[in-house]
Amino acid sequence: MSDQLLVSTRKGLFSAQRRNGIWDLVQVHFLGDNVSLAMQDPRDGAWYAALDHGHFGAKLHRSKDRGATWEEIGVPAYPEPPEGHVEKDFLGREIPWRLIRFWCLTPGLASQPGLLWAGTLPGGLFWSEDSGATWHLVEALWNMPQRRKWAGGGAEVPGIHSVVVDPRDGNRVVVAVSSGGVWHSRDCGKTWTAHTQGMRADYAPPELVEAPESQDPHRMVQCPAAPHVWWIQHHNGIFRSTDDAMTWTEITDVKPSVFGFPVVVHPKDPDTAWFVPAIKDERRIPAEGRVVVNRTRNGGRTFETLHRGLPQSWAYDLVYRHALDLDANGERLAFGSTTGSVWISENAGDDWITLAEHLPPVHAVLFV
Repeated sequence: MSDQLLVSTRKGLFSAQRRNGIWDLVQVHFLGDNVSLAMQDPRDGAWYAALDHGHFGAKLHRSKDRGATWEEIGVPAYPEPPEGHVEKDFLGREIPWRLIRFWCLTPGLASQPGLLWAGTLPGGLFWSEDSGATWHLVEALWNMPQRRKWAGGGAEVPGIHSVVVDPRDGNRVVVAVSSGGVWHSRDCGKTWTAHTQGMRADYAPPELVEAPESQDPHRMVQCPAAPHVWWIQHHNGIFRSTDDAMTWTEITDVKPSVFGFPVVVHPKDPDTAWFVPAIKDERRIPAEGRVVVNRTRNGGRTFETLHRGLPQSWAYDLVYRHALDLDANGERLAFGSTTGSVWISENAGDDWITLAEHLPPVHAVLFV
């Protein structure tokens, strides 16, 4: 099991370790800086930290010695738009052609050394073949006419938050887009097709309820041991696919809510998945002021609501897309909230301990 956790926050990247059976915060990197996410490359062990400096832009750092030292590396660059070309979202706001934020980082397979994928705001997918030193825009996705229909969500511009490289075929890449749907490529990004059959967007006009570009997946995961099984936490609820993400089945009547942002799936059992529910849209808070985690062990037929060790009154902690993680053994879970709390479970969510209560807002957590 993993004995170290990285917590990406609004004011730094915090590291926690488990020693003698006790978890504790031990170090902070980039103190005061906005760290949007961290990633560990399983092929060489390198850590990556994405920073959002606001006015000064997004930066990417890499550590080859588990955080002892860091080096700044390359960042993606968007092309110049055609002369006179201005893109706007459905509210009339301009969508800039420049990197706003890294929203996900995904390594290639063991057979693809150095290959990284980056999903960004405002909706560009980039790849690097030299471990992030240089980046290239996936032009086929960016130039696709359907991309201009992507609407964006809470981040106000479209963004790619989930990039999954199929463990059976490194040329197959699937991305999930905030208010933009799910897109598949089988040729390493040269061509793309949408696969959202079974999803619905009840917030869209009637004629667009089932349109691919109307779908708002919040997080998408694939089971490593059964890669034909996928889970999505969607703005409209929970969806599951058992045919390689080609079609989706909605899972309804999950208490206290089917809404939320994160999802993780057990690495060996495709029927076991965890979610952190909330009340959607204008509120976006836990139901009844109780922090809980939902777990299914039978493919979504039934759910358990787990709460031992979590605050059960006057708690309004929202959990972002990447702020829930599961270790490689499928036993240890951790999640962090917008109010700076972090909880860890050693037994698949049955019981929780509090790691922190006063950190900056948490963007992401990661076992390393």
